[in-house]
Amino acid sequence: MPKNIPVICVEEESLAAAYEKALTALYEKGTRFKTQYDKPGDPLSMDCTLNLTVLDPMAEPMIHKAFPGGIEDLKEYVMELKGFKDHWVKNINDPADTRWEYTYHGRLADYGVWKELQDGESVEAGPFKVKQLEQIIDKLSEQPFTRQAQAITWMPNLDLDCYDPPCLQSVWYRILEDDDGVWWLNTNIRFRSNDAWGANFMNMFGFVMFSKEVIADAVAEKTGKTVKLGRMNWQADSFHIYGKDINAAKERLIDRIGITDFEDRVYEFSDEMIREIYDEAEEAVIHKIKIYDNEH
Repeated sequence: MPKNIPVICVEEESLAAAYEKALTALYEKGTRFKTQYDKPGDPLSMDCTLNLTVLDPMAEPMIHKAFPGGIEDLKEYVMELKGFKDHWVKNINDPADTRWEYTYHGRLADYGVWKELQDGESVEAGPFKVKQLEQIIDKLSEQPFTRQAQAITWMPNLDLDCYDPPCLQSVWYRILEDDDGVWWLNTNIRFRSNDAWGANFMNMFGFVMFSKEVIADAVAEKTGKTVKLGRMNWQADSFHIYGKDINAAKERLIDRIGITDFEDRVYEFSDEMIREIYDEAEEAVIHKIKIYDNEH
């Protein structure tokens, strides 16, 4: 058995190309691991440490057809990262409350707090609240070259004993200005654990849109500058395909690479039909959230 976890480095111009290259490299070079989520009879997972760079996150093609989801799911995830489901977080001292332990947006926007029941009422608790996203936007607007524009999710007082602690660990931003005065927002995203088949593409697409719509657009509004997305560096301590998903990844992606053209394996996000599906999904997602709220 090997003693070292492979470190795989990927660099591509577009999001879809980077996703495909990373999955292929993991399949070819990854090592095998048990996980704490395996069921009896599950094959070992494939695993590596990944450093992936998308040079132009908004370049086409953006969307890979092989990711296990639909265009509507991408829209829902982007809305989730913007905070639409922050109220789904449970009271941590209520055993009957089976809602989520956290949301990424909740941790990034209001770090240090949680919900608990006090005298039958749901209240916000915690030693402090840090509005990290607001501070990132302020820092970048005042000093675009700062190295301090970051936000974290990990709360060790809660997460070391959490069954499903945050996979996302941090976001980091810095801006370069070109000769025309355009600001380019460069991004580092770090995951401690990243499901390469079941979640990675949606994660990456979501944080591209989050960086554009939550960070870059806010800095642009605050400064009057044109702010575009520069490269996104994606770091995953554990980039893995669960054993139960290996066959699906092989059939839907790996085996198709040699028999199909790349153009047939991807969508352009700017395609009128794709964009229409994406934009129109917002109303359905809001309705879905309302149904969940009524049931819980």
